[in-house]
Amino acid sequence: MSGLIGKKIGMTSIFDAAGKNIPCTVIQAGPCVVTQVKTKEKDGYDAIQLAFDEKKEKNTSNALKGHFNKAKTTPKRVIQEFTRFEEGSRKSFGEVIDVNVFIEGEYIDVSGISKGKGFQGVVKRHGFAGVGDSTHGQHNRLRAPGSLGASSWPSRVMKGMRMAGRTGGRKVKMINLQIVKIFPEKNVVLVKGSVPGHNGSYLKVERWS
Repeated sequence: MSGLIGKKIGMTSIFDAAGKNIPCTVIQAGPCVVTQVKTKEKDGYDAIQLAFDEKKEKNTSNALKGHFNKAKTTPKRVIQEFTRFEEGSRKSFGEVIDVNVFIEGEYIDVSGISKGKGFQGVVKRHGFAGVGDSTHGQHNRLRAPGSLGASSWPSRVMKGMRMAGRTGGRKVKMINLQIVKIFPEKNVVLVKGSVPGHNGSYLKVERWS
């Protein structure tokens, strides 16, 4: 199996054998249930659908209740498809997959929704420097975007111009992150570095390709 659905718990740090302090993200990876196995003959492509995290039955639609009942499992909050497989790693319908699919020291990709930061100016959104100097009467231009282009022609703002706007809240994928430590009894992995999203957000954790 190429990966699991996980949840971001928070951040911590551990010391390696050389005494170096390593910042780590704590991720609860699994257990996940195989709720559907897609094949090229029936669905047009090969994929395994996983479900993760318990959900109240009263908050689940009848269609999803039937979908989970087929797999003989309780309703879940998150459903994701995985299309990459190693040779001989296919899982069967209704099987439960835990964090033991990963190995300490290997590299993974982690994708999730980044923190939403609302409407922001160009300094925060794009890293503009602003004027950087409050002298010469420029009392209110320190974080302004500056010129937006030509005047008489083309008499409009060109597409793609970096301007103020809503920031964050987008899908972000961090690649090539190393698994530093695995706690199989708690389905928890420590990943070197940071991953997108707030604490409690859901992540897609895949073996690095």
